[in-house]
Amino acid sequence: MKTTNTGSATYEGLGKSGKGHVSTGSGALSAQPYGFQTRFEDEAGTNPEELIAAAHASCFTMALSFKLAEAGHEDGSIVTSASVTLEKDDGGFTVTRSALSAKGKVPGMDQATFEKLAGEAKEGCPISKLLDTEITLETEFEG
Repeated sequence: MKTTNTGSATYEGLGKSGKGHVSTGSGALSAQPYGFQTRFEDEAGTNPEELIAAAHASCFTMALSFKLAEAGHEDGSIVTSASVTLEKDDGGFTVTRSALSAKGKVPGMDQATFEKLAGEAKEGCPISKLLDTEITLETEFEG
């Protein structure tokens, strides 16, 4: 099985005064504004790190869902947030961390098993594999 997905971005003007728009091939995002102000000054719109955080949270959550199903569970819920850190360094800027925080509720499962499967999902998630940075995982479980 193989999938290819697309995204596109435009940027008009240069540097801090420039304004951009980002879209996904599916249309889920269409001409969403982004730029220096949305990235560093809390202006309305999105930014690359926010999009990476959403991608990582959704990828991990789906991977964990499949791990739980493979372990024989048919019911439950998972809520995940990701916090992606961008830091200035000598070479410009680097994404230095993606911190996942997952809350799970799976009837009939214990916390230790949930944490084990969550760790496996973190390592196996394709977006985790893509990111060349520290990836942390915090779990909260309700059986």
